[in-house]
Amino acid sequence: MAWPAPTARWPAPGAGDAGVGAGRWVIIPTFPMIATANAVTYCGARPVLVDSSHAPGTWTSTRCGGSHHPRSAIMPVHTYGHPVDMGALRAIADRHGLLLLEDAAEAHGALQRAAGGQPGRRRLFQLLRQQDHHHRRRGMVTTNNEGIARLAWNLRDHAFSHERHFWHKVVGFNYRMTNLQAAIGLAQTEQLEKFVGMRRANAAYYSQLLAAIPGITTPPEADWAMNVYWMYGILVDEKVYGLNRDQLRKALADRGIETRTFFIPMHCQPVYFDQYRGQRFPVAEDLCRRGFYLPSASSLTRAEIERVVKTIREVRET
Repeated sequence: MAWPAPTARWPAPGAGDAGVGAGRWVIIPTFPMIATANAVTYCGARPVLVDSSHAPGTWTSTRCGGSHHPRSAIMPVHTYGHPVDMGALRAIADRHGLLLLEDAAEAHGALQRAAGGQPGRRRLFQLLRQQDHHHRRRGMVTTNNEGIARLAWNLRDHAFSHERHFWHKVVGFNYRMTNLQAAIGLAQTEQLEKFVGMRRANAAYYSQLLAAIPGITTPPEADWAMNVYWMYGILVDEKVYGLNRDQLRKALADRGIETRTFFIPMHCQPVYFDQYRGQRFPVAEDLCRRGFYLPSASSLTRAEIERVVKTIREVRET
């Protein structure tokens, strides 16, 4: 039997995929969880990092840093539930002919009021995942492109060919979810509006109570956005509060309140450090140094939020 010659790992651009592979640059923020950079690296592309923005204070990024390349793509991340200003990025992408993708794993239900829609509505495709914080560990791709939809559907199940049984033209994956996982995912999706409402109500109460504590910065919400508060994070100003982030976290832990630090930027990660040696991203580094999450579950009660904030106030005053 004559075996066919080896083919490319992925179908050629235009066959339904985004064409992100060797020789591509993908511009991503340095601040989000490392999965974003890893996804680019898996494809053989090069992650190009940009800093976050304190102004207007969304903790996300619409910067592209002049890092344009004929084969570039931009992949913004809607960090901690606050949407990126996709209008600004769309203008940059259109002006330079760049592909625009989205990592919306942390922004299920987030809105851009000016655009009147959810992140991803007019983009090629959107990447979603549901981690433990999202009520179980799953993921999905949404798209308005039929070719991409068919490709994703095929790749998730070992890339079986329709031409012949057990015939594979490209490398696929075993990414199928079980029927039980699918049922849970659908049921949770039906409750998305309720969960978002609970998160926003908890965030509003946290922010109301924390506003009276000097040295604590609460999470932002731009006037054009609706933040879904995937996590409720705060920044600690050591000079004003009197303790640094880690000292406050220890004090909370000693009182039975668990917290978690913000993401560590990509350029500081051991696996990517040499690749970005010498590059500095001061906003992301500041967020990493001063930020951490308070308990953020949708099911938090007002009494539990009051206990957390009361403890933060008492720690400062002692």
